[in-house]
Amino acid sequence: MSPTLIDLNDYIRVGEGANGASYNHKTDPSLMMKLYFRNFEAAALELELAKKVYNMGIPTPEPGDLVTDGTRMGIRFRRIEGKKSYSRACGDHPERTDEYAREFARMCRQLHATHVDTSLFENVKDRLYRMLDANPDFTPEQKRKIHDFIAAAPDADTAIHGDLQFSNGIFVEENGVRKQYFIDLGDFCYGYYMFDLGMVYLCCCLNDEAWTMEQYHMSNATARRFWDAFAREYFGPDADLEEMERQVKIYAGLKTLIVERDTHCPMPQFRAMLEGTVY
Repeated sequence: MSPTLIDLNDYIRVGEGANGASYNHKTDPSLMMKLYFRNFEAAALELELAKKVYNMGIPTPEPGDLVTDGTRMGIRFRRIEGKKSYSRACGDHPERTDEYAREFARMCRQLHATHVDTSLFENVKDRLYRMLDANPDFTPEQKRKIHDFIAAAPDADTAIHGDLQFSNGIFVEENGVRKQYFIDLGDFCYGYYMFDLGMVYLCCCLNDEAWTMEQYHMSNATARRFWDAFAREYFGPDADLEEMERQVKIYAGLKTLIVERDTHCPMPQFRAMLEGTVY
């Protein structure tokens, strides 16, 4: 795919994440754009995945074309006007955190019940093996034990977002009906749902207060409340939530592979979930 050259002066910056910044078009309300800070290949991969996911019928903004400002690579999407992420919604209305968490949990449960054509997407285990091999900050023995844990996890042919945090679920009210979408699909794959829930737990329960406020616009207490309500809805009224959290913590530790890939430094607060369990 050859990128279309765009004039960045036609866009206004509206947000930023670990890998890139988002922009809205100044005069065309139907267009938004994500520009990567680095890694041109990531933009092309995300666009390819976004198109496959969109064509499956999973709710996600309609992907457009690959673009460049001459320095960075990015993707244009059809803009969801008036959208709000679940993290921003909880930050703006903490009294509605339980409601938003339950809604996001139902959205995630539906995603994790969606069977995919496995010839079109990568197995989550293969993706994690690749990130593990590339990570310079685990010892060979730790890598072996992490590899063995991943290999022993259940297999499934159902969808995984890959970076399932409450800022990557958005919603909009249209004619009194709330529509929901997943965004940032660069790590979309398939496999056991716990690999996805680990990121939800990590974002809700393992960050320090300043990071949670800066990235997710809420206090740690609100983020923890989100997890508690999310878990009750996702696992059901008869689930042993303490046991579910014990299991999810280990998968949250595995998500350090994604975080360290993006930040290029060890994250001991996340790795702690692996100590005494995986290695």
